Amino acid sequence: MKRIGLGVAAAVAVLLLAAATWLWTPDKPLSTLEAKYLRSPNNMIEVAGTRLHVRDDGPKTAPAIIMIHGFGSSLQTWEPWAELLDNKFRVVRFDLPGSGLSSPDPQGNYTDARTISILLALMDRLGIAKASVIGNSIGGRIAWTFAAEHPDRVDKLVLISPDGFASPGFEYGRAPKVPMTLGLMRYVLPKSLLRASLKPAYGDPSALTDQTVNRYYDLMLAPGVRQALLTRMKDTVLVDPRPLLQRIKAPVLLLWGERDGMIPFSNAQAYLQNLPNARLVALPRLGHVPQEEAPQTSVAPVLAFLSQP
Repeated sequence: MKRIGLGVAAAVAVLLLAAATWLWTPDKPLSTLEAKYLRSPNNMIEVAGTRLHVRDDGPKTAPAIIMIHGFGSSLQTWEPWAELLDNKFRVVRFDLPGSGLSSPDPQGNYTDARTISILLALMDRLGIAKASVIGNSIGGRIAWTFAAEHPDRVDKLVLISPDGFASPGFEYGRAPKVPMTLGLMRYVLPKSLLRASLKPAYGDPSALTDQTVNRYYDLMLAPGVRQALLTRMKDTVLVDPRPLLQRIKAPVLLLWGERDGMIPFSNAQAYLQNLPNARLVALPRLGHVPQEEAPQTSVAPVLAFLSQP
């Protein structure tokens, strides 16, 4: 009986080892990713002690726009908009530390305060005294916090489905509990699972192309990115946004897809109630990332807003 039990245990161990080997998802070499996604070696610059992937297009004397992407994303999310804006504006977008091609933060610090210090240093490095700031999702939270804390550096503010209000699992003043199963993504990341997690970001899931999924997948496998994403999640401690939002004097355009499956469209009302100088543009058939899903449709109100004196 004992021998049979040992034999079964050995067989199970072999099966588990085979499954782990089959599902194991190692990092991709940075050189391979840079060959595919880095436009020029000059786009990698040192800022505040970290190595950032930055794209800076358009006339350097034109009004500046800085774009901040959301969780698990990269500056690539802005490329369709950048192509439609950089004939009139200086368009800067960057990978947050530990996202895309930017290196993980050497301090291992992914708090909003650290990210805002890096944004300030980036503006100084590029010689930008003041800019319009565009942020999507957590990038929106970073953008409005930046505008509240550094009003002299912000001209206008565009918030696309911004994060910031409490929700189940994300309470004010407490770090979220990151499920142990989510931590497994450091070792196992099936592309099918990533696709499933991206679908709620699209009002029309059929608009999520294989090319887009492959891009997200590739950049999630950049060295250190998965650990950085988990740490950023653990470092996120929300504060009640209302006092900060009420301090923002810059004009604000709130852009929100009515089919947003990540942060509900109804949250827009909380922002309108607390932003002194804001207006909402609802996008009826779009989701959480309208800049990817329908670039020309979603950029039109942004262009009109930024072009106003």
